[in-house]
Amino acid sequence: MDRDPEFEMASGWRGPSADPHDEQLGDNIEPTTPDSADTYDAVLVGEPYDGAVIGSPGAREGPAAIRDALAGVKTHHFDAGPIRAIGDLGTVDIPTGASVSDVQAAVRAATETVHEQETIPIFLGGDNSLTYPNAGPLLDREETVGVVSLDAHLDCRAVRGEPSSGAPYRQLWEAGLDEMAVLGARHFETSTVYAEYLREQGGEVVTAEEVGDDPVEATDRALAAVETDHLYVSVDIDVLDATAAPGVSAPTPGGITTRELFRLVRLLASVDRLAGFEVVETAPPLCPDGRTADAAARTVAHVLSVLGGEPA
Repeated sequence: MDRDPEFEMASGWRGPSADPHDEQLGDNIEPTTPDSADTYDAVLVGEPYDGAVIGSPGAREGPAAIRDALAGVKTHHFDAGPIRAIGDLGTVDIPTGASVSDVQAAVRAATETVHEQETIPIFLGGDNSLTYPNAGPLLDREETVGVVSLDAHLDCRAVRGEPSSGAPYRQLWEAGLDEMAVLGARHFETSTVYAEYLREQGGEVVTAEEVGDDPVEATDRALAAVETDHLYVSVDIDVLDATAAPGVSAPTPGGITTRELFRLVRLLASVDRLAGFEVVETAPPLCPDGRTADAAARTVAHVLSVLGGEPA
């Protein structure tokens, strides 16, 4: 079977433990192709790009670091049971030296292929500018589309010249996005004009403080604001407090905890209208001890426990 030229095939996975009883995700993730993606409940897609980042670069190394960390994560979830086989489509071919607009176009050509399959894509970024081409193909459907963004920021800046990692939701709104909620947003991390823009579009903001008060109620509020036919979930790993995720382009205090994040994504992944998921802005060079990539990998694992878990 011919490999789609828009992807670099994933290498083989292997769990690093020498204990034969330690079943790890590295033992259960399998390289696949777009033609075979629908044999899996979920497929991974790497997107090594940070050419549009606002702040410090490094997110282009995120996909590889997340995969490395994910390989050693045990498969067992106490409620969902073990995670079954998951596919890995490999890495999107990012054009070298291209403008942000051209990169977004190239990525969208690849993600359109993925969204055509009967599976849930899990995109490993890469900077937040990739949210636009990752979710964009869903807007071509006749049904309504909404986004729940777990992020410290609103990322709805106006595009001046080339798009940036702070503009994907402005791009999506202008392309026809129906509804949106930002879950885990932090005070003093956005300008008033962008907060007003989101409100004018009918968007909902659920703050990090409200997540801390009651994660389930906070998630319910976000979902109530996004009652669309299809749901796309984006996790910018900077939604976590800087102590848990220092390896992001703009780490700040006041974020949610990893435990809160894991619960939020499990609740969101349980919604049967889920059409895609991403984790973006993991920048390994900014986090020498690897805790940010570990947090991102376990975020993915918690989603996989819902999408590909066996009942205990």
